[in-house]
Amino acid sequence: MRLWRSVVGKLWLTILLLVSFVLFILTILLLEFFQNYHVDVVEKELTHTAEKVARVIENHNDLTLGMELGKEIIDEPVNIIISLDQNESLYSQDSTDFQQKIHEYITKDRQLQSVKLKEITVKKEVELSKDVSSNRYENVIIVGTPLHINGEDGAVYLYQSLGVIKDTTRQTTKLILLAAGIAIILTTIFAFFLSTRITAPLRKMREAAFEVAKGKFDTKVPILTKDEIGELATGFNQMGRQLKFHINALSQEKEQLSSILSSMADGVITFNRDGTILITNPPADRFLQHWYYEQSEESEEAIPTTIRELLQSVVVTEMEQTGELSLQGRSYVVIVSPLYNNNTIRGAVAVVRDMTEERRLDKLRKDFIANVSHELRTPISMLQGYSEAIVDDIAGSEEEKKEIARIIYDESLRMGRLVNDLLDLARMEAGHITLNKDVIGVMSFTERVTNKFIGLAKEKKVSIYFESDVEINKEIYMDPDRIEQVLTNLIDNALRHTPTGGEVTVSLTEKKGGFLFHVRDTGSGIPEEDLPFVFERFYKADKARTRGKSGTGLGLAIAKNIIESHKGHIQVQSKVDQGTTFTFFLPI
Repeated sequence: MRLWRSVVGKLWLTILLLVSFVLFILTILLLEFFQNYHVDVVEKELTHTAEKVARVIENHNDLTLGMELGKEIIDEPVNIIISLDQNESLYSQDSTDFQQKIHEYITKDRQLQSVKLKEITVKKEVELSKDVSSNRYENVIIVGTPLHINGEDGAVYLYQSLGVIKDTTRQTTKLILLAAGIAIILTTIFAFFLSTRITAPLRKMREAAFEVAKGKFDTKVPILTKDEIGELATGFNQMGRQLKFHINALSQEKEQLSSILSSMADGVITFNRDGTILITNPPADRFLQHWYYEQSEESEEAIPTTIRELLQSVVVTEMEQTGELSLQGRSYVVIVSPLYNNNTIRGAVAVVRDMTEERRLDKLRKDFIANVSHELRTPISMLQGYSEAIVDDIAGSEEEKKEIARIIYDESLRMGRLVNDLLDLARMEAGHITLNKDVIGVMSFTERVTNKFIGLAKEKKVSIYFESDVEINKEIYMDPDRIEQVLTNLIDNALRHTPTGGEVTVSLTEKKGGFLFHVRDTGSGIPEEDLPFVFERFYKADKARTRGKSGTGLGLAIAKNIIESHKGHIQVQSKVDQGTTFTFFLPI
């Protein structure tokens, strides 16, 4: 069944049916032509012979002699009958039963009898029973021509069975049918061959089309001919190249757009008019996940209410809308802009911007200004107060004046330290810190810095120790002044927050890729809620300490920046009333 559905089968069947139909019509026409042709030939021959016999008889005026001569003139299977009007006698060369039926038919047929009276020749084809018992009939052609002898009118009749003609026609029919069969066979072979040759390139193109549909745009159709099919193959190959070019262009554009969306820090969400989400990028996915997490199981909202309201407002007003919302402790600004299809709005695109860091930085800026003002106000107030005391001569003795001057000096030093720390921290955070790195023996360096605080520890009655499992020849590439600043700050903090009888331990261990520095004390510790903020500027966990005795609150922030500028990291662990451990890592 597949053959008849293919182009080959359809083309082959069409050619075969067309040729068969033509051969069928041609065969019928040829058979009719040959049959009529044979009958016409026999009629002409019988007419010519009958006229010749009649002339011979008329010339000799002897019926017997005419019959003899007629027998000589005619050949089998032609028979002769001579009829005269005088006694309506019939003269024939044989006297069979079938001959007798012919005699009777001629005697009764008016048209044949009219030959005697008219100078015309009559031709007639009749069907007579040859054998009544077997119901056999035979077609006979009878030709009559007028005869005048001895003053009597008569006629010479010649008749011949058409059986011989039928035999000839039958042989001709066999030859024509044989020729038609051979023609059909040859036509079948030729049509199949021709259709195969025509459809071979089409099959190639079909296979190539399936390959192109699978995405193999490099597939080419072989150009086998230079006719229309060859031009079609050329056009198909050109189409494949153009399709590959355009698909690659679209893919590149799509990849470029996808890369841009994926690399954007802001979330991008594209909506239909009805609020259906079409496209999102990773930041937008994270935003929506936070939204879904906050929703209850019964909620059927696909997007936050704020965004839905902004989308509806954009569709109505056809103008950009802006809104804010908070999710999971983070602040977001949403900007929704319309998307047009010709002159109609087909949807909108929402840009979700995480403003948490900006809000935090803004808060830090405000807090920083407040903290700086607060930190500076105390020494300035003290400077102003004690200066007024000197100006107003409140101090009566020289000792009181010296004490006031010493306080003014200490507060000026404190204010200078605060300003210097602020300048250092600002330079570090701006990336302007300059590191003077050198190769240093790490164990001897750490031990030296620790030993600087032995005197201070004795004054506070605190024990200080140094521990290390690092070989003495191990070296590290760092800025020794800056790292000493970090260790000094950490050890000083540990001593100031460790009560009498406590211990401060500075240890050094080697780790893969660098060294770990630990400053551990047995002091009051830091509350758990304060641990995430100890490295913030001006943050002080011990709110009860007087600012005159505590530091500026910038030391740990400066230490963190120094460690990070060395590509390291710093962290803190603490428990209230059990002590605190600061650990920082420096890579080799």
